[in-house]
Amino acid sequence: MNEGGNIVVPDNLQIRPLPSAIRSGSGSGRRHRNAVKLNSGEANLMKYFKVPTLFSIFGAALFMGMLAVVSTTTAQDLSTPSAEGSEAYIVSPKDGDTVGKTFTVVFGLKGMGVAPAGTEKEHTGHHHLMIDMTELPAEGLPLGTDVKHFGKGQTETELTLEPGTHTLQLILGNHLHVPHTPPVVSEKITITVE
Repeated sequence: MNEGGNIVVPDNLQIRPLPSAIRSGSGSGRRHRNAVKLNSGEANLMKYFKVPTLFSIFGAALFMGMLAVVSTTTAQDLSTPSAEGSEAYIVSPKDGDTVGKTFTVVFGLKGMGVAPAGTEKEHTGHHHLMIDMTELPAEGLPLGTDVKHFGKGQTETELTLEPGTHTLQLILGNHLHVPHTPPVVSEKITITVE
């Protein structure tokens, strides 16, 4: 699982068939080994179970069937178009400001509207704040726990950070928390927290 709680299955996942003893229900009381193995050799997940209980047979078949379905589907791009010329920006604090440990961050948006998460309306979205992130989140996928979500349509927040130098950057997400295409991202600002 990734940090957002989503199951991540590599494209190179191989599904191995169940041993014949499990498919036929023979071999009562014996243990069989069924491996799901990554081609890269980085992981080898072994699942041991007793047979021939109906639950074991059904559970193993269901598990393998789910893996086969998950591994053959590709991620769908859930982004929506942004308005031409739209931009996100941080009103305050300003780049280079020194702030107290707790301070207010005010969000700005030009060329698009702010709407709560779940509101599917063209050229709208809600803010997400990236703190001390070095890279933008993946395109076409919902933003994860590494950003602060403002899904009620908030345009400011009170933030508490440890003393030191920090960076702040906004990214707009659509009704599904997915960055628009192209992404609506503010300039990254650097602040010093006392």
